[in-house]
Amino acid sequence: MSDTIFSLCLFRTPSHVCCLSRRKSQNCYYLSMKKLLFCLASTVLLASCGGGQSTKIACANQYWDGTIGTCLPTGWHVVDRAALDQRGVPPEVVVAFQADQPYSGQFATVTVTSEPLSKKMTSTEYSDASIQTITSMQGYTKVDLTNVSVDGEKVALHVFTAQPRTDQPKTRFSQLSATSGMTGYTYTAATPVSVDTSLDAQINLILNNVTLKAVSSSAE
Repeated sequence: MSDTIFSLCLFRTPSHVCCLSRRKSQNCYYLSMKKLLFCLASTVLLASCGGGQSTKIACANQYWDGTIGTCLPTGWHVVDRAALDQRGVPPEVVVAFQADQPYSGQFATVTVTSEPLSKKMTSTEYSDASIQTITSMQGYTKVDLTNVSVDGEKVALHVFTAQPRTDQPKTRFSQLSATSGMTGYTYTAATPVSVDTSLDAQINLILNNVTLKAVSSSAE
């Protein structure tokens, strides 16, 4: 795995984004750039409303950009690349999916980050390595670890809480990592620790439909 271990972006509003990246070098962890230090100082949560209505969540739109794909539920869209650049999102974030409507004033977002690998790894190996790294985060607590399949390979859907700063509340993260060739990809969502069931189902739909192979035109 290359020095970059994980990178994620947390959106408060369509115009406010905080990105965090962590790297590893000689067994020491550090933030990759000064700009990301500011993000640590102003940790932003992806919020959801409490006690939402129980709604059946289904795939509404297949997303495929020629490299990565998933399925989006109704009420989600792809954030325009120009908008990401304008907000200072690093190039490691290759795409972001965002809910159309705010939850308690905040917009739920799933980001996809990429990193070049120094050696070829299977999706299973990359997933395991990513989980090992995440456990070093401040205030890490495992919530759930579920095996799912990405293009026929077993990876983990890792749900955990962490507190990057002691003066900020804990955040609930849902994360899945996989590889294609010499590139690793990580899908990450963040919510308050107490997550609305409807939002949780929408995020799970996106993460459970991750693919790094062309989406069939007949896919539903």
